[in-house]
Amino acid sequence: MIYYELNIRDIQEHVNTLAQFHGKYRDFFDTSTRCVADHSLDYMKGQLLLDSRRNMSCMAIHIADKDEQSLSHFISNSPWRDEPLIEAIGRDAAQLLSGGGGYPQGAGALILDESGIPKQGNESVGVARQYCGVLGKVDNCQVGVFLAYSTPTEATLIDRRLYLPAEWVNDPDRCERAGIPLEERKFRTKAQLGLEMILKVKEREIPFEFVGMDAHYGEQPWLLTQLEESGVVYVADIPCDTRAYLEYPEIGIPERNGARGRFPARPKVLQGEPVEVRKLLSFEQVVWHTLKIRNTQRGELWIRFAALRVWRIEDELPHPKAVWLLIRQELDSPETKFSFCNAPETIPIETLAEWQSRRYWVERSLQDAKGLAGMDEYQVTGWRGWHHHMTMVILAMLFLLYLKRQLAPKAPMLTLQDAQEILKVVMPKKELSFEEAVELIRKKHLNRFRARNSSLQKQQILLKSHGIV
Repeated sequence: MIYYELNIRDIQEHVNTLAQFHGKYRDFFDTSTRCVADHSLDYMKGQLLLDSRRNMSCMAIHIADKDEQSLSHFISNSPWRDEPLIEAIGRDAAQLLSGGGGYPQGAGALILDESGIPKQGNESVGVARQYCGVLGKVDNCQVGVFLAYSTPTEATLIDRRLYLPAEWVNDPDRCERAGIPLEERKFRTKAQLGLEMILKVKEREIPFEFVGMDAHYGEQPWLLTQLEESGVVYVADIPCDTRAYLEYPEIGIPERNGARGRFPARPKVLQGEPVEVRKLLSFEQVVWHTLKIRNTQRGELWIRFAALRVWRIEDELPHPKAVWLLIRQELDSPETKFSFCNAPETIPIETLAEWQSRRYWVERSLQDAKGLAGMDEYQVTGWRGWHHHMTMVILAMLFLLYLKRQLAPKAPMLTLQDAQEILKVVMPKKELSFEEAVELIRKKHLNRFRARNSSLQKQQILLKSHGIV
């Protein structure tokens, strides 16, 4: 029997919810000369109420009280500081998520992932030919590293970093044109950017139980060591050919071979062999459990799961502290996933299984942010514009989560998509007059004309370079 008591009055009561929610964050949009909070509210409306083409032109026509130029200035040029807003979003997201859903306070987790956004040209900050997960291949794109806050049943994004390839940080003129601050013009790997965000959350004393991450991060032993030294529990996926020791081997300084040469000084493994984790599937030490992880839209998620203590390898030596090796197989899939986890030995097997499955929620959060708030729909090229846009996306997604939580007691199966549909009902788009419709078409024609002329000019330059004209 479906429990559903949502009625017309419940929906009508949320006519002003977006404005009230946004009001908590108005002060973050103050600059030294003016307040751009009204612009930020209009931008949020555009993100959440438009179904596609969430650019400043469409926002100005269908949603906002501000014109296209004002919205563009708000995102690309206005000096409002996004970092304090990101900190506030992180605190509010943790409070909203860890205090509800039937789970105890402090049950939240941080989940790390990246997302590529295809781009044309070479002016967008950080754009390069690099792997793009959306396309499943190397192509021209920007890559952002994102952090989500998650419970066992839902999540929302709380932070972001833009990955700058080496070709960018080694080109001062290009960095200057994109407005990259001097302190950011240094190469950092995606793992280093992820670690920065994790440690920033810890510094802000936002509670979390563990950090989850995919194999790109888990295959970097230095990162796992840094997290351990920082007192952070991790669940890090690893490639299937990762090696580990089932027993701690004998370590020592090997004897010198012969009478010549230097005496060895570096410790090495003297006795004991590591094994690839994929070869453990048939070992007796692996005890399998069949566990239910969570309810899904299509039923229930059941897995085969095993956990055993191993010693991971760093710099060709076993790490001194044993960790859990987690092995997971879904009942209806032949795929096997492996993870390292530095949780205590006393942790229940059911908890380890749920933790390893938690990374699903950051992938879902990124998909929702693109589909519901236009994460990948922006027309900015500079550093400030990218960070402003992504911050507004994260704020918009927190609002949808907040609205969902407000309505969930009367409709427990409510989704973020449902919350957005309700918002569209209580906050309809503007109706265009005949004059506005004619002007809209004129502007579209003008933009097409300019785009065609720009392409023709580039073609002429190309033809001249080949001596054709």
